[in-house]
Amino acid sequence: MTWVATAPANSGFMLIAQIANQTTQTITETGLGLGSVLAMVCSWQRNRSILWAILAGFLSWLYVIYFAATRRADETK
Repeated sequence: MTWVATAPANSGFMLIAQIANQTTQTITETGLGLGSVLAMVCSWQRNRSILWAILAGFLSWLYVIYFAATRRADETK
């Protein structure tokens, strides 16, 4: 007797959905890390304080938006 394994009709769709999910998760994780680093650099540039830089890192993109909205003339180039 010969057994033939058949894949479900939607297995290709499931594979694509899984890849898309993993890609979205990776991009989200990287984006949050990038926002934290950017916030810390912006805070360090403005305040020269490690404590403020750590706080900005926790606030992440919120601090980056705040920094961009409140830039002073000497901070632009």
